[in-house]
Amino acid sequence: MDRHAQSVSRIAASIQSYFATRSPYRIFHGSTNSTRPTRSSKTPQIDISVLKNVLSVEKSTKTCLVEPNVPMDKLVEATLRHGLVPPVVMEFPGITAGGGYAGTAGESSSFRHGFFDDTVRRVEMVLADGRVVDASKGEELFKGGAGAVGTLGVTTLLEVQLMEAKKFVKTRYRRTNSVAEAVQAVREETQKRENDYVDGILFSKDHGVIITGELTDEKPAETKPQTFSGPWDPWFYLHAKDKTSSAMTTRTGADGVPTDYIPLAEYFFRYDRGGFWVGHAAFEYFKGTVPFNKYTRWFLDDFLHTRMLYRALHASGESAKFMVQDIAMPFDTTEEFVNYTAEHTGIWPLWLCPLKRSPRPTFHPFTTSPKTGTQDEMMLNVGLWGWGPSNRAEFVKKNREVEQKVRELGGMKWLYAHTYYDQDEFWGMYGGREWYDMLRTKYKANHLPSVWDKVHVDVNKKEEKQSWVKRIWPVAGFYGIYKGIKSGDYWLHRNAEWKWKGEGKGK
Repeated sequence: MDRHAQSVSRIAASIQSYFATRSPYRIFHGSTNSTRPTRSSKTPQIDISVLKNVLSVEKSTKTCLVEPNVPMDKLVEATLRHGLVPPVVMEFPGITAGGGYAGTAGESSSFRHGFFDDTVRRVEMVLADGRVVDASKGEELFKGGAGAVGTLGVTTLLEVQLMEAKKFVKTRYRRTNSVAEAVQAVREETQKRENDYVDGILFSKDHGVIITGELTDEKPAETKPQTFSGPWDPWFYLHAKDKTSSAMTTRTGADGVPTDYIPLAEYFFRYDRGGFWVGHAAFEYFKGTVPFNKYTRWFLDDFLHTRMLYRALHASGESAKFMVQDIAMPFDTTEEFVNYTAEHTGIWPLWLCPLKRSPRPTFHPFTTSPKTGTQDEMMLNVGLWGWGPSNRAEFVKKNREVEQKVRELGGMKWLYAHTYYDQDEFWGMYGGREWYDMLRTKYKANHLPSVWDKVHVDVNKKEEKQSWVKRIWPVAGFYGIYKGIKSGDYWLHRNAEWKWKGEGKGK
């Protein structure tokens, strides 16, 4: 803790010096899992990348102290050594604990446990005037800071609640044949006490799969654990599709539903290879010159994990052409929204993930049914990820149309991606900004950028001129690959401790 205290003291001193002149600053974390195009800026930055350690894991209290830049894979590795895991684990290994608190992070266990910050007991924060304070769950600063993308202060430590780990997740794949059936199936599965995890994939209007997981230490002796971390392993979404594409399936449960036993950490990071299915877009970028099959996925495996995909996406400039939206919808309007996206974007597959709603006021998404005017305790997230129009004006127009449709149907977007709302529209969605401005004044953060300042895309700003590298196909793609290789991030997966090594050889 001495090293941590010294690091925080240096960070606080830097922040205090900027406060003296009421100067804004940016935070350098060392990595990003946002898909917003990177903005060039002359604003000074404060480097907190040194805060990347798990400081302690307490088995007696089932808690851990973790610095904000600890990624999910390192957090899981540290807690599994004690037979514990976080209740909500973001499904990309590189997403950090601090990002989960300051942003919005909901995963397949969130129908039961809520967003990631709902599992955090307290945070240490450096306020905008340089003071170092603790904020516990239930306090206004803790609640205001969750999802506020660092606009009230810099998070420097989190105390995270943990739970008992099990060896496997008994995973079942329930085929659905319409959007309405899929939405209803998600609702039904969240009400079953045995389910610890629920999510779904819509491959088309008439092919969906609702995936449920049950924590267990037991597995049939003749059943081989299913893994997804190896170069020859299937990508999870393709595996789920194959499992439900035919009535003739292997490894089914007693009721005939396709079933796998997935080692716990392999389940947590099952979508890492291929980035759900966004990795397929990398093959599309090269316009058929690189075939998409198990051999090319094996050969290019180092480049097809989420950390490397993020590097390439930003370095190539292709993030400005890629529509990435997570949208919380009321259950009763989700079918209409899916029908809209099918007609107007043509993007498939779509991800479905049920989420427990946070009480207002909050910067997390919440929903209001336009049919009943009520706010259900449960929402259904729709992940809409795919190529948009290559023309910038058309790209913006398409995103704005999606935003408007979401509002019409009572939904709300997450703030990690492209956001085009003007100020009045943005703050109106959250019932005004009075509660937020009160916190900004109380904690002396008015000189810092607001949430809207940080997340919106200024459509009236002249588009920054791209370098020639990013204007020429396929040079931009190869440049993105080069930057990924230069980062060395592929070694993180090659050397990951969490990967399944077999019975008796580690979890």
